[in-house]
Amino acid sequence: MSSNSVAWRTRHVSNITLTRRRNALSLFQDYAEKALAAGGSPRGLEQSFAATLQVSPSMWSQIKSSRPIGDKLARQIESMTGKPRGWLDEARKAASPTPAETAFLELALAAWRATNSAGRKALREQMKGIAAKGD
Repeated sequence: MSSNSVAWRTRHVSNITLTRRRNALSLFQDYAEKALAAGGSPRGLEQSFAATLQVSPSMWSQIKSSRPIGDKLARQIESMTGKPRGWLDEARKAASPTPAETAFLELALAAWRATNSAGRKALREQMKGIAAKGD
């Protein structure tokens, strides 16, 4: 087997893994937005979504960060979320920001523009701290 063949397969596996993860995260985002729009609490959304997928909250946490989604799990996620077979495997364009995300970006930009360099540094550090907690 040539090294080019191995490299292609490695990229292919990596791409399907990333595509499935992005699509699963997109499904969660849609789920969370609908739940919040219906007046639900943000607390417990991760566990509730895991239950919808019929996986443990621990497995959902692993899927979000690093666990590859195999074929069987991909079909299960599609089935539990009402998506057609193979939906998780299809690369999609990045979604446009939601209205809530747009509002946040506008607020962040206003805060950035309204402060000096020390304030901007503090904003940046605060955002980095929050982002690190999500990893």
